Amino acid sequence: MSYSYFEQYDDERTDKLRESFSEIIQNVGENPDREGVLKTPERAAKAMQFLTQGYTMDAEKILQKAIFHEKYDEMVVVKDIELYSLCEHHMLPFFGKAHIAYIPNGKIVGLSKLPRVVDVFARRLQVQERLTHDILECLNKTLQPQGVAVVIEAVHMCMMMRGVQKQNSATTTSGFRGQFEKQETRNEFLKLISSDLR
Repeated sequence: MSYSYFEQYDDERTDKLRESFSEIIQNVGENPDREGVLKTPERAAKAMQFLTQGYTMDAEKILQKAIFHEKYDEMVVVKDIELYSLCEHHMLPFFGKAHIAYIPNGKIVGLSKLPRVVDVFARRLQVQERLTHDILECLNKTLQPQGVAVVIEAVHMCMMMRGVQKQNSATTTSGFRGQFEKQETRNEFLKLISSDLR
């Protein structure tokens, strides 16, 4: 997946983050002047800016740039959207897939914008529950569809690497608005995202 829309690194922010990461390296007991970690603070500073770029992006504006008037009023589903985020409790990664559906109400959106919206909210310090809600509410507010649905399946490194250390557990969250609050419509969506149509 290309992230060519990432804006340039902020020099002032990079400098502050580099200093912070240098202190972290020293405080965990490592020598910050050792050859192998000499450039790590700089790399980590840029990586952190990349991983949190969602704070500088506006999901609603992204959608508004690609809205088209169309009479289509059946379900639109984009599934298996890869996502990568940072848990706000431990700043460790969680990653998985998002599945999105909406039923247009006179307006459709360019399909590539749905993964972009996922990235905007995923590239922040997050919890999976709020990530699901943020995506759902943004789509509902901006597209004003007959209904919208979001399901996220993810694994959390904070559960796998530390704490309970459960490597085979996954978390699923979901949100439904409008027509998707009806059991029949919701079941159709869940069936579509669980089937292999390729």
